[in-house]
Amino acid sequence: MTKPMKGKEFADSIRQDVLTQVEAWKAQGREPRMATILIEGDPASLYYAEAKGRAADKLGIDYELHKFPGNVTEEFLLNVLDKLNRDPDVHGIMLELPLPKHLTKERIISAIDPRKDVDGLTASNLLATINGTTGLYPATPLACLGLLKHHGYSVFAKHVVLIGIGETVGKPLLHLLLREKATVTVCNSKTPDLALHLKRADYAFVATGRKNLVTAEMVHENLVIVDAGINETEDGSIVGDVAPDVLNHVAAMTPTPGGVGTVTTAQLFANLMLAMKLQLNGQEECS
Repeated sequence: MTKPMKGKEFADSIRQDVLTQVEAWKAQGREPRMATILIEGDPASLYYAEAKGRAADKLGIDYELHKFPGNVTEEFLLNVLDKLNRDPDVHGIMLELPLPKHLTKERIISAIDPRKDVDGLTASNLLATINGTTGLYPATPLACLGLLKHHGYSVFAKHVVLIGIGETVGKPLLHLLLREKATVTVCNSKTPDLALHLKRADYAFVATGRKNLVTAEMVHENLVIVDAGINETEDGSIVGDVAPDVLNHVAAMTPTPGGVGTVTTAQLFANLMLAMKLQLNGQEECS
């Protein structure tokens, strides 16, 4: 029988650990605080930003949602980031993507203090992800691997097909997989005959932002799939990149919603706890 790899149990364990750390920080007189920057215009981004706020409230974390109109200027955003970077009471900064086309994503991301970059987007954190050194790793790739391990699976010495090589999920996930000693075949949504690669794989990670990219005839009964795709349908519901009926044709698969996304939100706050430690260590080094 196919095993649905739900994320709630694993996410709950992460949240419990975060709660313990939040209480410890507060006992030291430090109130954990995360700031999220949202440029209006993308309903899905607004939904997730507000959902993070509700999650933060349950964890006892202060949450600031900075919303700006779609025509906000780059210089204005850079000024906002500078103020958040210099504010000692703000411990984490998250930038909701995608950004409007008139904004330079790389320039804005690079303006975030790497020690407050809870989504692991800055160059120094991506380099840390590659090298395995100390840093804030991107939350969704961590959620993908963590959820897989929670359900008893290991990619060590296994053949993994990674579909999607985006900046926030696919590329950092590739390096995490290589560090786990997986043999990785990298594909994208335009790769000819994805089924050929999937039929040979032990595991598949899919993160392209294209619904129903992977269908039942492309998989096999021993395949384990982690679906990190998030797509909004015409009726407003959320689906992944893998067709839902694939669940009946593989060994295990993460659901959407209720899978990777659930864990990612919890992982962001785990990253916030690490960010606070990195900032405190930096202060001690300077003193």
